[in-house]
Parts: sequence; structure tokens; C-alpha cells
Amino acid sequence: MPSERVPVSAYMITFNNARTVEQALESLHWVDEIIVVDSFSTDGTLDIVKRYTDKVEQRPWPGFRDQYQYAADRCSHDWALFIDADEEISPALAADMQRVLQRAAEPSSPSPVRGYFGHRRTYYLGRWHLHGGWVPDKEIRLYDRRHGRWEGGLHACIHVDGPVEHLRGFYYHYTYENIADHLATINKYSDSAVQDLQAANKRASLFTLLGNPLARFFRDYLLKGGFREGIPGLIVAVNTAFYVFVKYAKLWESHHEAPPFGDHGNRP
Repeated sequence: MPSERVPVSAYMITFNNARTVEQALESLHWVDEIIVVDSFSTDGTLDIVKRYTDKVEQRPWPGFRDQYQYAADRCSHDWALFIDADEEISPALAADMQRVLQRAAEPSSPSPVRGYFGHRRTYYLGRWHLHGGWVPDKEIRLYDRRHGRWEGGLHACIHVDGPVEHLRGFYYHYTYENIADHLATINKYSDSAVQDLQAANKRASLFTLLGNPLARFFRDYLLKGGFREGIPGLIVAVNTAFYVFVKYAKLWESHHEAPPFGDHGNRP
């Protein structure tokens, strides 16, 4: 006799995601519960979210790891699916997730799997990016919360203490709305990156300011084939290199604080 399906909770964190959040929530129609933790959105995100779930909470922003873990801890079920508000679970991936959850319910199931990697495809500037620095892109997305927690800083991710496998199908990422949004995100995320660098006692130098961005551009645009994406691929590679430059420039600035305005020392 078939086993009952294992129930699953989905959770996401939001802040001003009105452009994409409905599509993300629509792709979760098959889960048993949706948890949303919002950082006081002002663009109507909350109104959209409340049409899909009543399990919504607003909470000040404490950083990526803590906000993700807080949302995960609000889930009722052991198995959880994490999705960002600018992503979408494809029908093929949803079907595969339900398949592995059904397998997990089987009494004769072999050594238990604690988590599953999902693979992501990103849409930006009118095309899907299949080459360059955004490929490959995978994270643990479906996991047993009893065996997994969020770790890390800006690029926090789920760490599972047990076997993991890979899912079939993709989840889709509808990233920056345009280049202006891309640059604004670089400015915001580089601030968080500096905190991570400071915590690791890193310092900026002429080499990191020049060499690291050039190395990233060379890797993403040439070695990883970003050039195959045309002008959008060039824009992504340049902006990624710029992000690397900005975070080390801000790190340098944090160790060379300028005097208050008006106190300029001996003027030339």
C-alpha cells in the first residue's frame, strides 16, 4: 500500500518584491504551507503575499543568515523548501520534489537523504544566461530541517549534516529588473561583503583592487564562456568585476577613514 506523502513547508524572505513575488508564490501551489518573513516592504509586496498565505510576519532586517533561519524556524513541517521572492519553481522541478518526498515516506527507503540540490537558470536583459559566471548555479533547496541550518554571511546557504542528492529540473531566477537595479544591488551587497571581509581580517591592496576584478572578468567572460551571451554576457561580466572592485574599494575606505568635512589639514 503506498505511503502517505511527506508534507512540506515552503518559506521565503521578502523586501519590495512586488515585481516578482506573485510568480514565486504561484509556483508553490503544491506545498502544504507557505511562510513569509518580510522586512517592511513599501511597494505592495505584503498585499500580494497575503493573497497566498496568512503565515506572514514583518521583522527588521538582521542579515541574510539570521533572516533565512528565522523563516525556516517558523515552518511546521520537517521537510522545507526555500525559495527567493524573485524565483520560480518549474513544473518539472516541483514534480521531482514530490517524487523524492514520496520516496522519503517509503518504509523500505534506503539510507535517508537529508537534502537536495536544485539547479538554477537566470533571466536577465532579455535572455536566459547559460554561460558565464552565473553557470553552474546550485544550492540545497529542499531539505529536512532537523538536519540542516543556515550558515555564512552575504552568501549564506543551507548546510545539511547528512547525504544530499541532486534534483531534476530547474528553478528560475528573474534577477535584476534592469541595469540600474543591477548597479543598485551591487552598491547594497558590497556593503554586506565588506562586513564579511572585515570579519575574516582581510585587507585591501593595489593587487586586490586591480587583480581580483580582472581575474574575475577573465574567468567569467572568457573561461566560462560569458562572451557567448552577446552584449548581455559582457554587461554581466563587467558588472561582476565592478562588484569585486567596489567591495575591495569599500574595504580600503573602511581602513582609511577621511576626516570630518571642514577638517582638511594643511591645504596645498
